[in-house]
Amino acid sequence: MYILQVNIHVKSDHIEAFKAASLENAAASTKYEAGCARFDVMQQADDPTRFTYIEVYRDTDSANKHKETRHYNHWREVAEPLLAEPRARVIYNNIFPKDLGY
Repeated sequence: MYILQVNIHVKSDHIEAFKAASLENAAASTKYEAGCARFDVMQQADDPTRFTYIEVYRDTDSANKHKETRHYNHWREVAEPLLAEPRARVIYNNIFPKDLGY
């Protein structure tokens, strides 16, 4: 599995627009991309301008293909101007549950 944790800081006056764009992208990713096993969107409880995505892809190729989709590129066009700073991401290797659990 190829797992991304993406940390995002949004401008305070754009939270709802960012959430809407993020939910649309996450739902389309899990529905239309066979290589996307999971796409979690989380908002920080004590700072609503901060979000974290956990994106789980079956392999690196699937993660790369995600960036070619219409829904990702739409998200990028809408969401990037709403950011307070550039996104930060970390790549992880899966330990548990086993990859077959996805």
